[in-house]
Amino acid sequence: MPRLPRLLSALAFAAVAHGAQAIPINYVATLSGAAEAPPNASAGTGSAHVVIDTDAHTYAIHFDFSGLTGTTTAAHIHGPTASPGTGTAGVMTTTPAFPGFVTGVSSGSYDQLFDMTVASTFNPAFVTAQGGLANAEAAFAAALASGSAYLNIHSSFVTAGEIRGFLTQIPEPASLGLLAVGALGLGRLRARRR
Repeated sequence: MPRLPRLLSALAFAAVAHGAQAIPINYVATLSGAAEAPPNASAGTGSAHVVIDTDAHTYAIHFDFSGLTGTTTAAHIHGPTASPGTGTAGVMTTTPAFPGFVTGVSSGSYDQLFDMTVASTFNPAFVTAQGGLANAEAAFAAALASGSAYLNIHSSFVTAGEIRGFLTQIPEPASLGLLAVGALGLGRLRARRR
């Protein structure tokens, strides 16, 4: 067997074997008024990071924001929208805001770990619409994975949301490595054909 196909086969096997373990799934978002629907003139900005652990049935969220035109009234994750990266949807997480989220400020940060096996992690209307807690957890994860979930920070300036950002998945390191090896392999094959 030629060297390159053996290498690619070994890497594919390693990826499958590695897939037997749950790997935390990371999502990030950049928050702005321009990303709202409809867009607004907020000078506020922010960033968010969500990590889902499918084995532990948890998600961790961290976000920072600054420069809001108004002061905070709520923050939560909405979804799923009809199309990834666009539109609006109902609130999936706790309402009216994440527990411990500080209101009445124009800048700040938030950091929390949530147990997705506990009903209070989600909006009761979302749990009901999904037909129960287990389905709500799966729908939440699917909305993030499809790019149809967004973090929204509401304020006194725009009560429907001053800044938001759609959460997009960060490929985990093993996938990035496989992509790099695959690209290298394709480059070598093209070089040989010339």
